[in-house]
Amino acid sequence: MTVRTGRRPGRRRAARRPPPAGSYGAPPDPGRRRGLRARAGLPVLTGAGRFVAAHAVDSLGTGLLFAFTVVYLTHATHLPLAEIGAALSLGNLLALPAPALGGLLLDRFGPKAVVAAANLVCAAGFAGFLAVRSAWQISLAYLVVQAGINLYWTAARNLVPLACVPGEERLWFGFISSLRNLGIGAGATVSAVALALFGSDSLYVFIAANAGTFLCAAALFITWKPARTPAAPDTPGPPRHDGAPARRGSWAALLRDGRYLLLVAANVAFVLAQMVPPVLLAVYVTDTLRAGTWLAGALLVVNTAAVAVLTPAITRRSTRHRPDRAIAGGFLVGAGSFALFAAPLAWRGAPGWAVACVLVAAMLLFSLSEILSSPALNELSVAMAPAEADGRHQAAFQLSWSLGGAAAPVVLTALLSRQPVLPWLLLAALSVLAVPAAHALAPSDRPDLEEPLP
Repeated sequence: MTVRTGRRPGRRRAARRPPPAGSYGAPPDPGRRRGLRARAGLPVLTGAGRFVAAHAVDSLGTGLLFAFTVVYLTHATHLPLAEIGAALSLGNLLALPAPALGGLLLDRFGPKAVVAAANLVCAAGFAGFLAVRSAWQISLAYLVVQAGINLYWTAARNLVPLACVPGEERLWFGFISSLRNLGIGAGATVSAVALALFGSDSLYVFIAANAGTFLCAAALFITWKPARTPAAPDTPGPPRHDGAPARRGSWAALLRDGRYLLLVAANVAFVLAQMVPPVLLAVYVTDTLRAGTWLAGALLVVNTAAVAVLTPAITRRSTRHRPDRAIAGGFLVGAGSFALFAAPLAWRGAPGWAVACVLVAAMLLFSLSEILSSPALNELSVAMAPAEADGRHQAAFQLSWSLGGAAAPVVLTALLSRQPVLPWLLLAALSVLAVPAAHALAPSDRPDLEEPLP
């Protein structure tokens, strides 16, 4: 039986990763984060070169097909657009159980092995895209791709504590978000330019290149030697005595963990909000407001640039507060952004420049909401899970992304077609309701909840 040093044995709840000293109230270890890196909000990157490179390569490859997957499939298969969309949706739905499998693998093999394997699965899926000619083949290839993506994100969050200096977890999550936005934006720019210059045949090259980037990322993860390991004494969480068996998680323990399920529910509201740019924005701006396709593209650029550039610095400042407060603030800002998105509906006949200004302001608030909430949600998804055998908790957190991503296109477009203001009202209401849920995630100040004295 594993017992904490200096404490008498007794009944206790599953050990949690406590917030590292210095995490809240001030940026951790200010003496080590001076100069330009400190002002930019970057974490300590020493020893994490391969880890950072893997994220950069992966996001760059993803960006190559970020907006052109359907264009490629239309060119390669000559199938009707509706049939391609249905095939992609079916593949996505069939991949929904992947987080549960990822949770079991995470408990058994650890995050590094699962992340590397997930990249290999994605590489196989995109290689399969080169051979698709029918709808069922599209569904099969996309099932493999989405299964790999779900496996990846189930385990990837647990790599951050292995890469970072204790106390910089939220900075790392913010840095990864910024890095991935930069990579996706760069990849999308390259593919858009190449498509304009060389036509649709260039997309075959991008499919192959994307598969290659996943192979490269898998190699980087496999060969990366983390500075810390789950059993290292300087990592968050209780020490593990040599020879002591690891506690195994269970689905029943997850279902009894009401606080973690509350985090999952709050993340569903966040996921639905994050579906606005890929699902709702373009059709709302062009078809509902008749504001022109250029504005929809410009708003996407604003979002990508704001998240890529501002996330590290804002996240550094948010570490002065507990993650639950950052999440609550993010949801409040998000509710304000949705109100601004809906504002042009009440101002029919407004000049185009005024509509553009309102929507840009709304997108900036939306981006700020993402910057505040995303790193803190990811931080809590790791910190609130049991210190050992937490794969099932991570599976539940990732399932909120999978289900939210699958439901958003149906729900948001149906509401928009019924009444344009309804999706914005729904998203604003969910954001407001998520604020007290976020506050309920605050850690208890009672030290005896974890291990009561006899």
